[in-house]
Amino acid sequence: MGFHPERQDTAAPGWRHLLALIEEAAADGREVFKPLVELPAGKRRQIITLPPSVAKLKAVRHLVLYGSNLVRIPPEIGAMESLEEFSPYTSRRLHWFPYELTHCASLKRSTVSTRSVYGNYRLRPQFPLLQPPTPQAAEFDSRHLDPGTWGAEAIHACSICARASNRCPSHPHTTSLFPTVAAPPSPSHLRTTHEAETSRSRPGRSDQALES
Repeated sequence: MGFHPERQDTAAPGWRHLLALIEEAAADGREVFKPLVELPAGKRRQIITLPPSVAKLKAVRHLVLYGSNLVRIPPEIGAMESLEEFSPYTSRRLHWFPYELTHCASLKRSTVSTRSVYGNYRLRPQFPLLQPPTPQAAEFDSRHLDPGTWGAEAIHACSICARASNRCPSHPHTTSLFPTVAAPPSPSHLRTTHEAETSRSRPGRSDQALES
């Protein structure tokens, strides 16, 4: 088991369209954001992560990403200060969520396909192998990483205090993008809904907390 190695094609029409949708949503202050609904199927398949500009979505309360082709969520989602509901349901290639979700203090609900998550209760997919301790700075460029190894293309800041990753002596290995926490937990208050077939087969367990 490993991370998805794909890199986001930032020249793809779908990516450029998504950037425009985010700017539009940030400008009009909308509270429900469903970007994939506004993209044709071909463009949706071109999106494997969200742009860092999601940090501009300060008014969004509900982020809907149903059926996406996403393989990772950027840490900038932690800046969505009004986010109350997060819905990446049936995003089958999305196996882990960034620690920065815990920064969304208003987050109360989610709809997550838990059987796609690393270490889930039902299928027990293995977590990716941890990497050795971070190499010396001279040998390690956190701006250009292999996503198949590190789970991301770059590391910019500490997941806890948000300081630059090379300026955080208190949490030297604490970033969602470092494999030491490669599959970080969602917030303790984050609720999940199992897929419909799981709910039918296991009555009374359709709504359970996503645990680390």
